[in-house]
Amino acid sequence: MHALILGAAGMIGRRLTDALAQSGSLGGQALDALTLVDVVTPAVPDALAGRVTAQAADLSGTGAAETAIAGRPDVIFHLAAVVSGEAEADFEKGYRINLDSTRLLFEAIRQAHLAEGYRPRVVFTSSLAVFGAPLPPVIGDDMILTPASSYGTQKAMGELLLSDYTRRGFLDGIGLRLPTICVRPGKPNKAASGFFSGIIREPLAGQEAVLPVPDTVRHWFASPRAATDFLVHAAGIDLAPLGQRRNLTMPGVSATVAEEIEALRRVAGERAVALIRREPDPAILRIIETWPEAFATERALGLGFRADPSFDAIVALHIAETGAGPA
Repeated sequence: MHALILGAAGMIGRRLTDALAQSGSLGGQALDALTLVDVVTPAVPDALAGRVTAQAADLSGTGAAETAIAGRPDVIFHLAAVVSGEAEADFEKGYRINLDSTRLLFEAIRQAHLAEGYRPRVVFTSSLAVFGAPLPPVIGDDMILTPASSYGTQKAMGELLLSDYTRRGFLDGIGLRLPTICVRPGKPNKAASGFFSGIIREPLAGQEAVLPVPDTVRHWFASPRAATDFLVHAAGIDLAPLGQRRNLTMPGVSATVAEEIEALRRVAGERAVALIRREPDPAILRIIETWPEAFATERALGLGFRADPSFDAIVALHIAETGAGPA
């Protein structure tokens, strides 16, 4: 089994790399080779050092997609993307990275399929941003795509491409609409949703965090571990039950900002909560308030995908993995 991770230097890409290196298998088969690609050269895990190729490449560049799949990987994890806030701020960059790169990848796969019958499993990371207001309180599996941001539009287009290239038999695709990842470790990124992690991560580290939206904002969350598990699970399951509907929303935890803060209070007390500074940002709120709040994810649950049990469990997992929080 040969796996390719595009966007391997990102937070989820690194976690996925480590998970595959530690297990040494994917979809019930031994992992013989792992190719890692990102705009910067990804780190190579020690556990698979002799079977890993790492390279720096911009997938939107001429020939980059063809080079990335030259080893004919059996499974391709397509994580490479510009995040929501950056895609909204830089229109051209968002479409070049999130849409053009995706189509170039799928087209490179198609050409290889036509030439030699190559047909890999492609796991595409989509987003909740494919849904935009007005929305019902709980979104079911039959909700149509109504993106209200450039990022959401780009991801929706990627979903449609994945379905069509799968329908035509060029690849075997599954698109995962990941919940907002929380608590993200490390430094903040340019995602509009970054504050959801920041108001937990920074106070646990004794640092101030800015909250740009009201406490009543509700959202759909998954831990980094759950997101990684979604990807690994998607690589090995039978996709026949999906039929032609190859994109589905991942299960998660629905919580308000106020409920996040209460979870923080329960583990770190008032001193940590006091480090949250409310500073309204209309631009961030305009993006966030178009996003969905909760989902009914029967299709994903039926395929064996599983969510974190609660937001408290998400915070506890962050503390356990990073050592953050009170002594």
